[in-house]
Amino acid sequence: MRLLACAAALALTALAAGGIASAPAAPGCPPTIDDGAGPFGRGAPPRRSKIGTGHVLNGIVLSSVDCTPLAGARVHLWQANRRGQYLRSGSATVVTDRAGRFRFEGPPPVSYEGRPPHIHLRVIAAEHELLLSRYVRRAGATRGFVRLVLVPQRV
Repeated sequence: MRLLACAAALALTALAAGGIASAPAAPGCPPTIDDGAGPFGRGAPPRRSKIGTGHVLNGIVLSSVDCTPLAGARVHLWQANRRGQYLRSGSATVVTDRAGRFRFEGPPPVSYEGRPPHIHLRVIAAEHELLLSRYVRRAGATRGFVRLVLVPQRV
């Protein structure tokens, strides 16, 4: 009975706030925090998984509701050149496989303007909110892994 009262209170709070909140995240599957930054006003990068050599980024895209892999998600990647410029040649779009995984290869990300070496990521998946995130390379690493957890769109 107490549980029902709590659920009803949460539902009323969501309605008072102007809508129904999306489903809660599955245990162990908190959504990736959106950092809202990046060079994304330039359209979708070309579909390719390699723009150079020296660093491999593997990743997985999951849904926060049940931690299931999101197949067919488009991951846009942008990395700066040695002068800190974002050019189309430093960008790519990869699509996740049935297991929600992707692989991207390029030159090692560089540091510029005091920022750590990084790659910007924009993730687009059906029925999920857009995610803007960033992978930061550990010093000297030639490989990296990123876990991207998306929130379902509100209805």
